[in-house]
Amino acid sequence: MLACLQAEGKDCRALSRTENAGKEWVCSDLSGPGLLNACKGVNTVFHCAGYAHAFSSSDPDVHWRINFEGTRNLLTAAGEAGVRRFVFLSSVKAMAEPRDACVDEDWPGEPATPYGRAKRSAEAAVLEAGAKYGMHVVNLRLAMVYGRGGRGNLERMARGIRAGWFPPLPETGNRRSLVHVDDVVAVMRLAAQVPAANGRTYIAADPRAYSGREIYDAIREAVGRAPARWRVPAILLRCGGKLGDGVGRLAGRTLPLNSEVTERLLGSACYSPARIERELGWRAGVDLAEGVREMLGAGLGGMNTSYPR
Repeated sequence: MLACLQAEGKDCRALSRTENAGKEWVCSDLSGPGLLNACKGVNTVFHCAGYAHAFSSSDPDVHWRINFEGTRNLLTAAGEAGVRRFVFLSSVKAMAEPRDACVDEDWPGEPATPYGRAKRSAEAAVLEAGAKYGMHVVNLRLAMVYGRGGRGNLERMARGIRAGWFPPLPETGNRRSLVHVDDVVAVMRLAAQVPAANGRTYIAADPRAYSGREIYDAIREAVGRAPARWRVPAILLRCGGKLGDGVGRLAGRTLPLNSEVTERLLGSACYSPARIERELGWRAGVDLAEGVREMLGAGLGGMNTSYPR
């Protein structure tokens, strides 16, 4: 986002936990002291920072402290500094798991993980701050984000396929929602600008959800490997996941292959972007094949970005 805005000549400021050269950088974490000064003179805040380890075994206290309390701290600083617009990058994990359904923002139920619960509470804080300070606020529930510079599940899968150790997945007919980073940047900017987005929560995802096998094949083609003529049976992967659960408990650590990982490979996680398409006219423009090719090129990192008045 920062590079995109700077390329257009926007006056930007980036918040980082580490020192960076340049007047556009402010060094602070989300615990508080430097946030007010970071927000002074700023018109729009894009809150992209967070603790993104979404597995159920991750530390609930860390999620709550960073993803909820940190967001609340930044909202307070933004409100007191007179920030006019605040866009929060949440996650579809702030919703109950959809299982085999393809769900929208009204899907009932509670989030299943500490990550999801912290994000859901942060969303509520965003809406409360909007009412309290008169800020234009928007929650964007992102599907799995991928693209240049990323360190998520698709990027890890691509490294394994390129190295030759990631096995061909079976076609289970599952559906998994994705969104490319370029589409994320576009929807962030739109959400900040369109008055109709104020106070709303939206899912941001590619309108098409892909099976694990389709994702595997797209990556394999992008790295220049011939189509796989075999596949690992789903039952074998699930047995390997259960074995990983048991060995992990004995070893006192989480193994790379466990039931949660196999569910992400074989199960569904489908989310509908129909609301944002209908209300804001936004539609993801990067399909899987194009996005995977871009993902495997040179990368740029993400950060918390804002631009002053």
